[in-house]
Amino acid sequence: MTDYLDALETRDPLSRELALMTRLPQLVAQAQTASGWSAILAGVNAADIRSRAALAQLPVTRKSDLKDLQSASLPFGGLNNTPAHQLQRIFMSPGPIFDPEGRGQDWWRFARPLHAAGLRAGQLIQNCFSYHFTPAAFMVEGAAAKLGCVVLPAGIGQTEMQVQAMAELRPDAYIGTPSFLKIIIEKALEMGADISSVQTAVVGAEALPPALRKWLQEHGVPRVLQLYASADIGNIAYETMSDAQLNPGMVLDEDLILEIVRPGTGDLVAEGEVGEVVISSFNRDYPLLRFGTGDLSATLPGISPCGRSNTRIKGWMGRADQTTKVKGMFVHPSQVAEVVKRHPEIRKARLIVSGEMANDAMTLHCESDSPDQALRAAIVHSLRDVTKLRGDAVFVAAGSLANDGKVIDDLRKYD
Repeated sequence: MTDYLDALETRDPLSRELALMTRLPQLVAQAQTASGWSAILAGVNAADIRSRAALAQLPVTRKSDLKDLQSASLPFGGLNNTPAHQLQRIFMSPGPIFDPEGRGQDWWRFARPLHAAGLRAGQLIQNCFSYHFTPAAFMVEGAAAKLGCVVLPAGIGQTEMQVQAMAELRPDAYIGTPSFLKIIIEKALEMGADISSVQTAVVGAEALPPALRKWLQEHGVPRVLQLYASADIGNIAYETMSDAQLNPGMVLDEDLILEIVRPGTGDLVAEGEVGEVVISSFNRDYPLLRFGTGDLSATLPGISPCGRSNTRIKGWMGRADQTTKVKGMFVHPSQVAEVVKRHPEIRKARLIVSGEMANDAMTLHCESDSPDQALRAAIVHSLRDVTKLRGDAVFVAAGSLANDGKVIDDLRKYD
C-alpha cells in the first residue's frame, strides 16, 4: 500500500531522532516514579539522558529478569506507573510473567502493521490469536477498533468452525500464527470449502520460514505479512509491501527506541551486526528503558521502498539467551563478553562447546589482528578465571565467525 497511517511514518529520519531524544529525559523521569525503575535507575539524573550515548550507559533490564522482579513485587515488579486496579487488563504468560494493558485507543500500537497490510474500515478480520490469558488477540482488537475493521473473535482451535466461518462470513483477512493458517487451509481443502475471500494474512508469534510463506501464497493467500511484537511492548516492527512485492526487512514502530547489543551485555554492536533487540518504550502506564527482549536481530541500511523512513530490522533471528551447562556449571554469554573485554586484541569471539555428554570441552574461537601464543595463554587464563572451568582458545581468520549473534555455540552430541 502506498498510503500511511499518519505523517510520522514518512518524516525525515533526523527529525524523528531529534523528537525521540527530546522525549527521552521525560521517559526516564517518568520511569523513576515507579518503585522498580527507581531502584534500577538509582543515581541517574533524568535530564542527562538525552542522547543514545547516554542511554547506552543505563543498565539493560531483560525479559528473563521479570520473573524475579515480579516475585519480589507483584504483579509487575514495580515497573508500572499506573496502579494495577486502574488498568484495563492483566495478562499472564508462562513463567508466570504478568503484563499490563492500560486504557486508551490502540494501546499496543497495532494499527500500524494492520494498516500497512492494507486493512481498512469495514473489512472483516478473523482474529485467530488466543483470547486466553495472553494479549495478542487484544492487540488486534485495539487496532481494529482504531481502523474501523470488524472482528470475528475466532481464537485458536475448532478448525472446522474456523473453515465454516471463513466460508460463510467471507472475512477479508486472517490474523494469527502462520502454522494455524496452514492447518485451516488444509482442513478447507479436505472439506471442499471456499475460503478464497481471505486475501491477506498478518501473522506473528512464531517464525515464518520462507517455505511456509510460499505455501500459504500458493494456496490462495497472496498477501502474507509478518509482524514482530511482544507481550511486554506490543508492536515492535512489521513488514510492508510495495506494488504487491514484499519489501526487505521490518519497519520499526514510531514510538520506540531500538538498540542492538551484544548478547549478555549492554554493549552496542556495529551497524548490521546481529545482536539482542533492546527496546525503550514511551508507554505512560508501563515505561520500559533498555528492555532486553532476548530476541536476536540486526538493522538494515537505508529506508524501505514503501517510503516509511524508520529504521528497519531483519526480523526475528532467534534467541539471544545462549546460556549452557559445561561440566555441570552454567556458562553465560555475559561471561564470554567479560573475557573479550579483558583482551582488546580480540575483535570477535565465539565459545564452542563440543564433545559428548560428560566429556565436555570448550574452546574460545577468536578473531584478532595480533594473534600470538602469549595472547592465547592470557585468554585461556581469563576463560578459567571468569567461568571457573578449563577451556582452550584458538585464533581463526578475520571474518570467519558468522554474523548470527551467537556467542555460545553448543555442538555437543546428545545421542
